[in-house]
Amino acid sequence: MSTTQSERLRELLEPLVGSQGLDLEEVAVDSVGRKRVLRVVVDSDSGADLDQIADVSRALSAKLDETDAMGAGEYTLEVGTPGAERELTEHRHYVRATDRLVKFQLVESGELVARIIAVDDDGIDVEVPGVKGRKPTAKRLAFAEVVKARVQVEFNRKNKNDDNEDNDDNDDNEENAEEA
Repeated sequence: MSTTQSERLRELLEPLVGSQGLDLEEVAVDSVGRKRVLRVVVDSDSGADLDQIADVSRALSAKLDETDAMGAGEYTLEVGTPGAERELTEHRHYVRATDRLVKFQLVESGELVARIIAVDDDGIDVEVPGVKGRKPTAKRLAFAEVVKARVQVEFNRKNKNDDNEDNDDNDDNEENAEEA
């Protein structure tokens, strides 16, 4: 059974990321010119702050240095969070996107832009914004109906969650790069 380098790296790094209280969302090795870049994306239910990113980056770097998982050549390690317009692919992603505006690509009815209100094991309760003065409407989506879902960036949302969302969005693209 053949495994890719990314799969081997995931198996090596996931327990370490988990021990830091974070979820390993993505591992990718890319070539940039003559250099290789190992990109590791982490997240948690409460998000990841710069100190957590720095701690996990140091731990991953030390683990990679003691193994030959990246081979003998030079590479750059980049550790960050999923970003503001993250794609939702796991149940936990939908839960973390509660109160966020999401663009859904649906199996039968095309696209729908709605705010996630609640998530359970069977699906998602959303609120579809009203158009031209109409009130928002509630809708239930089963996970099987959703082909693709991506969080949307909101610039003008005015409500009680503004302060929290502004802080979360600022942290989303923070990265800590470390030369290996």
